[in-house]
Amino acid sequence: MDQIIQFFETIPSSYRTAILVGGLAFFMMFEQIVPLFSKSYNKVRHTGMNLFFTLTTAVINFAFAYIIVKTSQWAVAEGFGLLHLVELPIWLFLLAGLLILDLVGAYFIHWLEHRVRWMWRFHLVHHSDTHVDATTANRHHPGESVFRAVFTLVAVVVTGAPMWLVMLYQTLSVVLSQFNHANIRLPKKIDNVLSWVIVSPDMHKVHHHYKLPLTDTNYGNIFAFWDRIFGTFAHVKQTQKLVYGVDTHMEAKENDHLGNLLAIPFQPYRKASEPEQASLDVQQATVSSSKVLEVK
Repeated sequence: MDQIIQFFETIPSSYRTAILVGGLAFFMMFEQIVPLFSKSYNKVRHTGMNLFFTLTTAVINFAFAYIIVKTSQWAVAEGFGLLHLVELPIWLFLLAGLLILDLVGAYFIHWLEHRVRWMWRFHLVHHSDTHVDATTANRHHPGESVFRAVFTLVAVVVTGAPMWLVMLYQTLSVVLSQFNHANIRLPKKIDNVLSWVIVSPDMHKVHHHYKLPLTDTNYGNIFAFWDRIFGTFAHVKQTQKLVYGVDTHMEAKENDHLGNLLAIPFQPYRKASEPEQASLDVQQATVSSSKVLEVK
């Protein structure tokens, strides 16, 4: 445990970049071996588009890094935050910290982006990808990257997490987001078991279906049980029947051109079509159509 703490206390930027790039390379290779979907499209263009947004996300995260570091140092020095209310064994401190960071810094902001119309306009860029793969993980409009960085900062304040824990959380977040977005097909039993603990590929692909109500389910990033606890979990048996994208932006000129993707948040709002009723074999869906329709 001490080695983990020491590693993430001093992890250089080059290592973090290597993890990001190495993870992408690994999952992109994995996608060629066991793809969930085998569709013909311009993968070079698609990858380049998503890497652009990966770069903008990295720039914004770097801009917030100083504030997050200083906030973490202050919280630790003052004993501020939930993690400092009682003395915990280091393993429990680590686990509790990861859970709260993931809840506030990932699940809650993701849920909020689907509930607040002006935030959804930015998040829509992520959902507009009609060929979801590992590169989709960081396909975030710069505006959304700011939202997520702010909520990471909020999570640090709430927890009082030291920087080694924040770095561990962000590393896990990057790798597992690539994993659950990757266009890979795991054996169903393995995927189902994983989805009780971490967000599995099949679980997250449901969230990327192009129509309500599935678009507004499965918000988790690292831990899968937040969706079950808060009633936003849905399971689809045949994920090959899913269709990626957003029903309001299904044309390539809107979802595959950089200029338009950057402009989407500032364009007139488009209301989603009526929720699908029974076109997919959905089990354990806990979000009602009426509840979903209120959000946008």
